[in-house]
Amino acid sequence: MNKEDLFKALDYVNHSRDKRQEMSSLILSNPELIKPLLSIAFTVDNPISSKACWVLEFTAKEKLEYIFPYLDTFTANLHKVHLDPSVRPMAKICEYLTKNYFQKKEPKCIKNLTNKHLEIIASNCFDWLIGEHKVAAQAYSMTSLLLLGRKYDWIYPELCMVLEQNYANGSAAYKARARMTLEKIK
Repeated sequence: MNKEDLFKALDYVNHSRDKRQEMSSLILSNPELIKPLLSIAFTVDNPISSKACWVLEFTAKEKLEYIFPYLDTFTANLHKVHLDPSVRPMAKICEYLTKNYFQKKEPKCIKNLTNKHLEIIASNCFDWLIGEHKVAAQAYSMTSLLLLGRKYDWIYPELCMVLEQNYANGSAAYKARARMTLEKIK
C-alpha cells in the first residue's frame, strides 16, 4: 500500500471506534505505513489529516515504539496541527510518550526521546493549553506538562500560572483536571 492508497483508505474511517481500530490494525501489521500516515496527518488543512491522527493515536496506544523512528518528524510538525479533531489525538500521543518516559521509564522510549523532542512537546502542550482547544486536548497537555516538569524546572511555575489564570473561565472538566494538576505540583 502506498501513500495514495492509504489516503483513500482513510476516507472510510469515521468517528466509530471500530473503524479507527480496523485501520490501526492495518498499520500495526504494516509498520512501514507509519511514515506515509504521518505525512497525511501533517497535511493539516485537509480533513483527512484528522482521520490519520486518529489512526496514529490508536496505533501509538498499541505499539508506541512504532513512532520512535519518526520522532523528529512528529515533533517538528506538531505546531502545524490546528484542527480540533487532530489536536486531541496528537496531545494524547504526547501524553503516551511522556508517560512512557517518566512513569513507566521504558528504556526504548528514554533512548529515543531526546531533550529536543521533550522541549518541543512541552512547547506544544503549553500552546494547546493556552489556545482555544477542547478540554480533552488541554487535559492531556496538563498531564504531559506535569510529567515534563520533573525534568524542566521552568515548567511548574508556568503551568501553575496558566492554570490559575484560566481556572475561572474553564469548564467543569477543565477545573477538575486543573485542581488535580495543581495539587500534584504543590
